Amino acid sequence: MTGLIFSSVTEIQPFLQRYRRGRFESLTEGEWRGDDDVVVCVTGMGKIKSTLCVERMLKEESVDRLLHLGTCTALKDRFDVGQAVAASHVMEGDRVELAAPAYPRMPLAIAFDDLEEAILVTQEHTIRGDEEQSYWQRIADISDMSGYAVAYVAATNGVPCHIVKVISGTMDGDAENFQDDLQTAQERVAETALRAIEQWRDDEAA
Repeated sequence: MTGLIFSSVTEIQPFLQRYRRGRFESLTEGEWRGDDDVVVCVTGMGKIKSTLCVERMLKEESVDRLLHLGTCTALKDRFDVGQAVAASHVMEGDRVELAAPAYPRMPLAIAFDDLEEAILVTQEHTIRGDEEQSYWQRIADISDMSGYAVAYVAATNGVPCHIVKVISGTMDGDAENFQDDLQTAQERVAETALRAIEQWRDDEAA
């Protein structure tokens, strides 16, 4: 069975409304619910909530793979708003002062071959200054607040993890279009989740 991991109630809403006529529409932060095809989880924002919620879910549910979905910020200008990208690697981005990071960069299986691949960095702090921005732009492509935590918990529990993120904006994005861009990205998140359920259900039935 597939576990779908979302970070927030806002991000998951378009999916909840479309999946089997709102079967899980009352799902809220810190909860998960399942049917015959999928377990859907909303962790809450940030690495701590993501870690704790996914850990609890994996202990209680029989899950063969995780797919973490959500929005992200593009660190490079080659991506378009609303574009879904597959994370090929994910790294921790809040402990850059450590000479030997306690949380090394992790490779990830690619969910869909037709998606552009990207390196994801998970950060809860705000990138400040041109020097730090330039540093992350050299080694990563996109940024979020939860991906590393989900992948780390999956790895410690021996569960394969895929991450697909949809671009909702850039570091120097247009604030005037933020809400429209965010809505576009959230709709694409829903489409990707529905695609994964259908594709992997068919693969398991074959």
